[in-house]
Amino acid sequence: MIVGLIVACEVAFWVLLAGGLTLRYVLRMPRLGLALLLCEPLLEILLLAVTAVDLKNGAEPDWKHGLAAVYIGFTVGLGHATVKWADARFAHRFADGPPPPRPPKYGTARAVHEWRVAGRWILAAAVALALLQAAAWYVGGDGDTSSLRSWQQRMIWVIGINLVIATSYTLFPKREKTSPLQEHVGSDRRL
Repeated sequence: MIVGLIVACEVAFWVLLAGGLTLRYVLRMPRLGLALLLCEPLLEILLLAVTAVDLKNGAEPDWKHGLAAVYIGFTVGLGHATVKWADARFAHRFADGPPPPRPPKYGTARAVHEWRVAGRWILAAAVALALLQAAAWYVGGDGDTSSLRSWQQRMIWVIGINLVIATSYTLFPKREKTSPLQEHVGSDRRL
C-alpha cells in the first residue's frame, strides 16, 4: 500500500504541477494556478500520515516506510527548485517570458551554483534522516528498525557525495578554454 501511495504522490505531483502551470500561463488564470500548486505539500502530509498510521497499526518497518521518508525528504529539498525550473520554462514557452537562465559554466560562479545544488540535496537528505530517525523512535526498541537504519546510511552517502562534488568545483574550478590566438594576444599585452 505504501509503495502504491508513493507512486500516486509522484504522479499527482506532476499532474498538479502541469495543471497549475497550464492554468497560470496557458489559460491565464494565475490565482487558480497558484492555488493548485499550493496543494502539492498536501501530498507529502498525506503520505506521512498514512505511513505513521501503518506503523502505529503494527506494521513492521521495512524498506517501503524508509522509501516514504526519503520521498518526503527529497520533495521538501528539491520540490521548490523543480517547480521554479518548470515555471521558468512554461513562462518562456507560453507567456513570452525570458529564456530560462543556464547555470554558469566556469569559475567561482559555477562553484557557487554547485554549492546551491548540493545544499538542496543535503537538505533533502537531512529531512529524510530526521524522518527516518523519528520513525525508528516511533517504532521503539521492540521493532526491527534495520531497514530504516539502512536508508539513513544511504542518506549520509548522498550528503557526502554532494559535499565532494561541490568541494571539487571550489578547489578545482573549471576554467574557460582559450584559443592559442587569445593566448598570444594576451602575452603581447603583458610586454
